[in-house]
Amino acid sequence: MFIPVILFYLIFRYAPIGGLVIAFKDYNFFDGIWHSPWVGFHYFELLFQDARTLEIIRNTLLLSLLSIVVGFPVPIILAIMLNEVRNIGYKKTIQTIVYMPHFLSWVIIGMLVSTIFAMENGIVNRVIEAITGEAYPFMYEKASWVAIFVGSGIWKDMGFNAIIFLAALTTINPSLYEAAAMDGASKLRQIWHITIPGIRSTIILLLVLSMGRVMEVGFDQVFMLQNSNVNQIADVISTYIYRIGLQGAQFSLTTAMGMFESVVAFILVFSANYIARKFNEGLW
Repeated sequence: MFIPVILFYLIFRYAPIGGLVIAFKDYNFFDGIWHSPWVGFHYFELLFQDARTLEIIRNTLLLSLLSIVVGFPVPIILAIMLNEVRNIGYKKTIQTIVYMPHFLSWVIIGMLVSTIFAMENGIVNRVIEAITGEAYPFMYEKASWVAIFVGSGIWKDMGFNAIIFLAALTTINPSLYEAAAMDGASKLRQIWHITIPGIRSTIILLLVLSMGRVMEVGFDQVFMLQNSNVNQIADVISTYIYRIGLQGAQFSLTTAMGMFESVVAFILVFSANYIARKFNEGLW
């Protein structure tokens, strides 16, 4: 049963690593990967001589770190809240509602968000215009665009991510809650001293893994929400690779950028795991 999983990773994860050699060659279609001329670190030098590169890396780090800092606790809180619901029918209804956005594509989510925050006929701006008499350009201001980007990402995935924490909560011994209640502990005290410590290892595990995605901001979400007014903050590594690599056919340059992204992610994962090991919660 595990063979298809092994084959998937060998074919789609490990085999493509060989293509990173493109970053060190002046790649072209006619000569192919192995016969294109070797240029060493030329494209890495070219990449970091471009002032735009640092801006793109900054945007990627900013959006990704904001998504982690603001969004990471949300599934934990949601899972704890759902775990405290005793009405099974109500609990299942809420779970279904919060899970549904995960199964919608970013094309649909992007259209919904753009419609809700549109200047002319957006629902939010209709309310604001009724109160203040003037609409606000949510999708065209940098600060509000970042808030919408982070918020839409949290809304889409919080229900699905909460499943992991709900599963972890089932491993906590119910007698601990009973003993705490008999000692007079409030519900908040029980959550703080029993629930959170009970799922601490899961929290640290997912936090370490999320550090590997710090340099990875989803292309679909950014592409669907960005516009020319916010390109200074919305242009990230994934959109750079699409624009320069696929549209501009500069494959060696964008492969160098992708390799840089992977190396930084590798360092971050090992650093996060090293810190976690200090608390006896490391992955290895």
